[in-house]
Amino acid sequence: MKHGILACLLGAALLAACSSSDDSKTANASGGAGSMGSGGAGGLGAGGAGHATPGSQEDLTQSAGDRIFFDTDRNTLNPQATATLDRQASWLQQYPQVNVWVAGNCDERGTEEYNLALGQRRAAADRDYLVAHGVQRTRIETISYGKSRPIDSASTPEAWAQNRNAITSVR
Repeated sequence: MKHGILACLLGAALLAACSSSDDSKTANASGGAGSMGSGGAGGLGAGGAGHATPGSQEDLTQSAGDRIFFDTDRNTLNPQATATLDRQASWLQQYPQVNVWVAGNCDERGTEEYNLALGQRRAAADRDYLVAHGVQRTRIETISYGKSRPIDSASTPEAWAQNRNAITSVR
């Protein structure tokens, strides 16, 4: 009986430790939330206080932002993108053991071939900016998914704007 009560109290304590009312962790400074390729449940620091494990995908997303956005048919970096990339460069310099993927993405319009090439140019622009700001090129791999991995599958200008991005993921 005592073991059952102790187990219930321990379970309640664990659930309470995992809950948080901090809304700031659901949105990042780059205007997007979530992450790509982080896989797995974890990421919470010791005690489950809602802070990501240092050097993890969740930490990157919370601390620097994990994605930048592009204008239609462009791979040039706008001021919001460079601000996010500046934070990513600082974060990557803080964690020199961390390597990343940069995935370039496009909206649904255009041919598959065009979007794969544009996605690669977007990923390369992201990578080149990070390299120019002190991150070793060998730590960054790029890939293009073209239009095959949309964030928003709707066919609206708002959805297309979300899908024109480059996403940085810890690998």
